[in-house]
Amino acid sequence: MNLTESVRIDKYLWAVRLFKTRSLAAEACKKGRVTIDEQPVKSSRVIRRGDIICIKVPPAVKTYKVLDLSEKRMGAKLVPDYLEDITPKEELDLLEMARMTQKLSRPRGTGRPTKKDRRDLDNLKNDLD
Repeated sequence: MNLTESVRIDKYLWAVRLFKTRSLAAEACKKGRVTIDEQPVKSSRVIRRGDIICIKVPPAVKTYKVLDLSEKRMGAKLVPDYLEDITPKEELDLLEMARMTQKLSRPRGTGRPTKKDRRDLDNLKNDLD
């Protein structure tokens, strides 16, 4: 376990691999997408063990519990020692539905669907029924 007592939230979110860069984590804080106790936080906000962090990932909100603190980026296998995903199943289902609807839409200007595209759409439609 780490001896750190408090860490900036942007450093922590980057260290536990929720954001690819620290600047992306800071930007998410600035835009109000990161909350603690339902209050938007600045990137300089100090977090402690036991805090519950909510991150808005439209159209859902992912929820995490801080188990331990670290300022250094870690390997993916170490993340469960520092962070617990407590996102409700309803939110995860909402994200999955958004992914599926995104697959159904085609970029504008790509022309008519090919036969393979049509079969894929039909298969996806049958899976949803």
